[in-house]
Amino acid sequence: AYSTVAQCIAIICVSSPHYCNNTVVELSKMIGEPKYSESIKYVSLLTLGEIGRKFDLSSHSRLHVTILSLFSAHSEDIKSAAAFALGNVSAGNVSKYLPIVIKEITTDPKKRYLLLHSLKEIISRYSNEDGVKALGPFADDIWNILFDSGENIEEGTRGVVAECLGKLTLANPNKFLPELQKRLRSGSAQTRGTVVTAIKFTFINQGQEYDELLRPLIVDFLSLIQDSDLNVRRLSLSTLNSAAHNKPYLIRDVLGQLLPLLYSETEVKDNLIHMVEMGPFKHKVDDGLDIRKSAYECMYTLLETCLDKLEIYSFLSRVIDGLADQHDIAILSHTMLIRLAQVAPTAVTQRLDETVEPLKGTLTYRMKDNAVKSEIDKNNELCRSAVRTVVALNRLAEQGGSTPKFDAFIRDTKVGQWGDQFNTYQSEMESKESGSGHVGDSMDTS
Repeated sequence: AYSTVAQCIAIICVSSPHYCNNTVVELSKMIGEPKYSESIKYVSLLTLGEIGRKFDLSSHSRLHVTILSLFSAHSEDIKSAAAFALGNVSAGNVSKYLPIVIKEITTDPKKRYLLLHSLKEIISRYSNEDGVKALGPFADDIWNILFDSGENIEEGTRGVVAECLGKLTLANPNKFLPELQKRLRSGSAQTRGTVVTAIKFTFINQGQEYDELLRPLIVDFLSLIQDSDLNVRRLSLSTLNSAAHNKPYLIRDVLGQLLPLLYSETEVKDNLIHMVEMGPFKHKVDDGLDIRKSAYECMYTLLETCLDKLEIYSFLSRVIDGLADQHDIAILSHTMLIRLAQVAPTAVTQRLDETVEPLKGTLTYRMKDNAVKSEIDKNNELCRSAVRTVVALNRLAEQGGSTPKFDAFIRDTKVGQWGDQFNTYQSEMESKESGSGHVGDSMDTS
């Protein structure tokens, strides 16, 4: 609501420029004087940002000083609004304000995170061809400062740095894409992670010219999936997932190179599993879990956007292995297996017997006597997902093929603990099929 109010006031100022100066003066008082409430300061900062985006406010010589002072406010909302205001006021007169922002980033580490958000607002305004001229004199300084800021900082701040780099790359891709590519070989894992995340933030661009520049480089960037650093691999998988979702045409023809790397990251790696002592108890920690989850999320996206480029047998092998993995991965695998049963029924039918052990393991798993409610609820969710998958697979078994192990599993499931749930889901599926008039919704791509 505050943001909408701020935008409305800014629109009124655009319509009536002679009122704008007085409005800015009043808003400056509201953010600078202690007597005004936090909510008034908040909406005033947002409004100054919206006005600054449309007007040059440099005639208000102390405005940026007042805004910067609020970077030390107790309220996180006020600090965030101040970063927004400074960035957008700066965008209204880059030549005056951008050097100030750059100087503050280099001299005040405590405020760097907020200042980077301000810088992001500025770059976002100019992340197009028209912005090259405006940012040109400062682009190299910004680029170097961003990479310097990306070292030895927390991941949240590196994310802002990467977004700034991505948007700056969009402003001048001919110059900065090769620069990003050079840093792929950096000895710093933080730099490599920042680079591959920066590429992810360029996927917002819908221009064909940029895509043609990125296309021959995309494999180079995404090959960081096999990086030696766990975090870089995870960030690279996130970028691949974003590419598959936003620009699948960039990766369709190179999936043959990328899929083996992706599938490798779905495997449980014993060297990443270790025991941690917590008082008298020992707890198993799997450092590879987040990476595997990211890899399966990529597979899920590719199944939707690049189905015709997938070799189904290999893909299905990784999905079947995922059935026995941790909760989130298993549920993703259930979802993909149901989808594959629709689009590649022949391939799935041939491997139904292989699904029995992991699905049976899920449905027969016994919780510990001291399990808490959240653990019980989570396990029940997983079991319901497994039953829904079993129902979908059973439709294939009923249509033909020799699947003795799976058939026996179905008989046991129908009379077991989850029999009622099986019947419920089966009735739901039959109802949907009778309503749509057909089984499945796609041709067999096996």
